Amino acid sequence: MTKIAVLGSGSWGSVLASLLADNGHEVVLYGNNEQVRDEINSQHTNLHYMKNWQLNPNVKATTDLKEAVSGSDVVLFVIPTKAIRVVSKQLQVVLNELEISPLVVAATKGIEPGSKKLISEILTEELYPNDEGKIVAISGPSHAENVAQKDLTAITCASTNYENAQKVQELFCNDYLRLYTSNDLIGVEVGGAVKNVIAIAAGILVGKNYGDNAKAALMTRGLAEVMRLGVSFGAQPWTFSGLSGIGDLIVTCTSVNSRNWRAGKALGEGKALSDILENMGQVVEGATTAKAVHEICQKEGIDMPICEAIYKVLYENGDIDTEIKEMMSREKTTEIRW
Repeated sequence: MTKIAVLGSGSWGSVLASLLADNGHEVVLYGNNEQVRDEINSQHTNLHYMKNWQLNPNVKATTDLKEAVSGSDVVLFVIPTKAIRVVSKQLQVVLNELEISPLVVAATKGIEPGSKKLISEILTEELYPNDEGKIVAISGPSHAENVAQKDLTAITCASTNYENAQKVQELFCNDYLRLYTSNDLIGVEVGGAVKNVIAIAAGILVGKNYGDNAKAALMTRGLAEVMRLGVSFGAQPWTFSGLSGIGDLIVTCTSVNSRNWRAGKALGEGKALSDILENMGQVVEGATTAKAVHEICQKEGIDMPICEAIYKVLYENGDIDTEIKEMMSREKTTEIRW
């Protein structure tokens, strides 16, 4: 049995905590909402995020970070990108007090605006500046709602330390969730982060009543942009043909379970972004990532027209129809290029 602290009591954090408990591990779920904590401990539900579903009753919830990680062998981050640095700083203080150095797993998909750093880079910087191999990222086509119903799911776990990736693989694998290992930490994270921006675009097309041709073109050209950015970070191109690349892109761009897709659809239907974000009830990571990607493109001169169009719509009051027209009338070029 492994003791695992899961940081983040939203839908994905709750589902992963329950799955790990199903696998026989001791799991403590940390969040900052006392009402959610009490509901999980007494009713084994988290109704705000997951309807008609119960967590494994062995999952214990707490709002005390030190209690959550005390004695833990693994700490799993499942919190929004914007909170990663703050919580990792808090965690670093607690780990020093407890004199422990658990393996850290990131299940969050995003890029930090400003620093333009991946989640693993933030965690390495704040927790293990001299040991990047202590960080493992998991990513792939895996909506919480489907995993909760034990739908067959396959994702990737990546680390610069292959043995640590294998340890995470052993912790999570069961008869409905399968993990594949990778040493391309950067590629796995870039794929998981940027596909959220493309998913907003995919939702917009549906909201504007475009058909299957447009959706296929959007996903294919979106994948090209994800690869272009990943390679600029130093990722391996073939990573994006796998689960954390095209696999995650497909599921996020086609499913109503994707809040990024739902946000895009609402935008395409003419709803205001502020109203969409207020009513979503969960973080739309693609909106934050779009800003970070824009900053990277401006600095590095990377051509990512779809992501740039989404940035303009989200942050510069860009007109969707105008952005689509401009994209379709761009200078003609070859398909395969870096």
